[in-house]
Amino acid sequence: MKSGRTIQELAAELQRQNIAKKDYIVNAQSMFMEDSAELFSISKGLDSGMREYNPFGMTDLFHRQIGTALDIPSKYYDKMRLESPSLLAWNVDWWLGKSDNSHMIRTMDNTARAFLSNRYRRLDNYEIAEAVLPVFAQMQDANVESCEVTDTHMYIKIVNRRLQYEAVPGDIVQAGVVVTNSEVGLGSVSVMPLVYRLVCSNGMIVNDMGQRKMHVGRTQEESWELFRDETIQADDKAFMMKLADTCRTAVDEALFGRVVEKLRQAAFAPMTAPVSRVIELTSKQYGFNQIEQDNIMYHIINGGDLSLYGLGNAVTRASQDVESYDRATALETTGWQIATTPRNEWAELNG
Repeated sequence: MKSGRTIQELAAELQRQNIAKKDYIVNAQSMFMEDSAELFSISKGLDSGMREYNPFGMTDLFHRQIGTALDIPSKYYDKMRLESPSLLAWNVDWWLGKSDNSHMIRTMDNTARAFLSNRYRRLDNYEIAEAVLPVFAQMQDANVESCEVTDTHMYIKIVNRRLQYEAVPGDIVQAGVVVTNSEVGLGSVSVMPLVYRLVCSNGMIVNDMGQRKMHVGRTQEESWELFRDETIQADDKAFMMKLADTCRTAVDEALFGRVVEKLRQAAFAPMTAPVSRVIELTSKQYGFNQIEQDNIMYHIINGGDLSLYGLGNAVTRASQDVESYDRATALETTGWQIATTPRNEWAELNG
């Protein structure tokens, strides 16, 4: 499993971000992109009738989201951004001026990081961590194995040393759980089972047996700076209590038993086609780049397990080699998807 921050470092960064971020609900006609396409401004009216503008830098994700919201094709958007920023700003401002919609603009450190619907429900990383970490702290033999907050996601990966099985002879796996959240519209709050393999410290995320909560709520009226009202706070409190309950039951012995049984079945699905061919076809199906493909090849040969289980483990082991924590976590999920490939699809890959 890829290392991230320590739990102390995560807590400090979440607290810093919680202070640094500000959110706004703004009508499309009260915002514009400046000619350089490097700054995005939102405005508010003053008592004098004048307008006050706040300029923000923009993340790549913000650019993608505003392009999508305005129905500007991504290829054309990127071409304008690279070759003619003033044309991009003109296009964005034109379509903003034609819209009566309001949007939530999420900012932090003077940068616009998300362009979202005004129905977006803020379930923030600080609050999620505050709800779940005390639950895990009370669990016997539970340990934060890895955690991180990136530009787009927060991850908390817990392993329970008490609950373990032998997936195959000599291969011990322990039960865990991963809690994820995105504050910028790239995913729901989720609590998913995690398999931790002792022999190589791999993590495999069981993405089809978890629970998710979408960031969708009531439409919010325009506001210069957004604060939670009492009703939203009450709703959030109820949700956080449910989230804590979900975490308490996430490391379930019966569920983990079903997970391990799927892995045991994968261990009895041998690779009959040449390894290079299987990995090539798998890479096309799951979008592995050449470096990832080469690393998977190395790890499956080095591990010596030419089975469906071995292939899934090679992918999760390769996750430790990538630089991005987001991508590493995606590969941990893909490892489980591969290990639980239906037999008819596995037969095609082996054909």
